[in-house]
Amino acid sequence: MKKYLILSDGSVFEGTAMGADGETVGEVVFTTAMVGYMETLTDPSYYGQIVTQTFPLIGNYGAIDIDSESEKPALRGYIVREVCEKGSNFRKESELDAFLKKHNVVGICGIDTRALTKKIRNKGVMNGMITSVKNVTPERLKELRAYRVTDAVAKTTCRAETVLGSGSKRVVLWDFGAKQNIERELLKRDCTVVRVPAHTTAERIAELCPDGIMLTNGGGDPVDNKAVIEELRKLNEKKIPTFGICLGHQLLALSHGASTHKLKFGHRGANQPVRDAQTGRTSITSQNHGYAVVPSTLPSYAVLRYTNANDKTAEGIDYTDRPAFSVQFHPEACGGPLDTNFLFDRFFAMMNANK
Repeated sequence: MKKYLILSDGSVFEGTAMGADGETVGEVVFTTAMVGYMETLTDPSYYGQIVTQTFPLIGNYGAIDIDSESEKPALRGYIVREVCEKGSNFRKESELDAFLKKHNVVGICGIDTRALTKKIRNKGVMNGMITSVKNVTPERLKELRAYRVTDAVAKTTCRAETVLGSGSKRVVLWDFGAKQNIERELLKRDCTVVRVPAHTTAERIAELCPDGIMLTNGGGDPVDNKAVIEELRKLNEKKIPTFGICLGHQLLALSHGASTHKLKFGHRGANQPVRDAQTGRTSITSQNHGYAVVPSTLPSYAVLRYTNANDKTAEGIDYTDRPAFSVQFHPEACGGPLDTNFLFDRFFAMMNANK
């Protein structure tokens, strides 16, 4: 069955239906990751977005639930150049198309993803609609242009406190739409992980007597999370060792008075070069974000530690007056690369030193 991708600038891409039936609207973004499509599909940070895979063939190893980063996909739609109908892997549990249908993800394949990616890079991210009706009316375009990703954190956070592991260090994992592998990396390092919802208060987190606080990834515009930023501001004064990743990095900066801005097309993929100002070393990182911290708005005690080697945007901050640091990229990335996995060891060492 034919499907169409209609963008808010009026352009139309014709393709073939995949995944669930129906129509969907979202912010169209692209990821350059060549592998790890299961992790991409289930990353909660994609809430409200229609994700385009720039790698031309997707689905070649089927669907493997154990590779998921969350219980179900949070994205609004999925776009690929070519979908493999019969995946080949001894771990395969189903085909990709069946996985998309199971989780009600509307998709489209057979379109020129290279042309779509170039359009987004040139014009910036824009809203789009996957539909079976090729009908570009002023009303539809008005609807598309009005769409905005909202409530991303509220919709993807956990619903209740849970405790995992029995390690020597007690870490509160403040869940803003966390990828499961953050939890796994902490458990590997002798941590007891207390996972708490995004609406948890600073008072409650302090009551849990954590050795450290992990601020997780998540979706949407960071400035929308005003209540979280206010609670985080209160926690900062307690000087508990803190490690922020992705949205957590942005929220930590906002709680210290910094600002964020929206990037033209964001950083999404497993091949983003990041330079460490302290060592001069460049690491290849996995990233998924559309916003960045504005370095000029950082307080004097916040040092820009990491920068993106491509566009010089902020990628990591060290807070010199307290045991806290954060990174924009994903050191826990499953699907690779693992260059910056050592940052979890740094966090553990920081908790040891603080004790």
